[in-house]
Amino acid sequence: MKRSVLTRYRVMAYVTAVMLLVLCVSMVFKYGFDKGADVTFVISQVHGLLYIIYLIFAFDLGAKAKWPVGKLLWVLLSGTIPLVAFFVERRITREVEPLVQDRVPAEAKARA
Repeated sequence: MKRSVLTRYRVMAYVTAVMLLVLCVSMVFKYGFDKGADVTFVISQVHGLLYIIYLIFAFDLGAKAKWPVGKLLWVLLSGTIPLVAFFVERRITREVEPLVQDRVPAEAKARA
């Protein structure tokens, strides 16, 4: 598997998680203080779009890593629960890192 598959998953996991936290804060302001309804709407739309991109990249990573369906669903749903995506991303990165093929041959690494 190429490193770019893991990298784009990691980037989207972080972006989705941060946007979900921003959405939660904006919802507190909207429903708790009756402020920022328009901002909350925009943030929710952006998060939804980013979550769809996250789903595509996570599914691609899961297919290439040959995950079972249960694990794939766990990773896909992690983008819907605040803070969980940060922990899942870290765990998945540790598990997938050995599967990543580096472009630099082992001989070049030994010389460096």
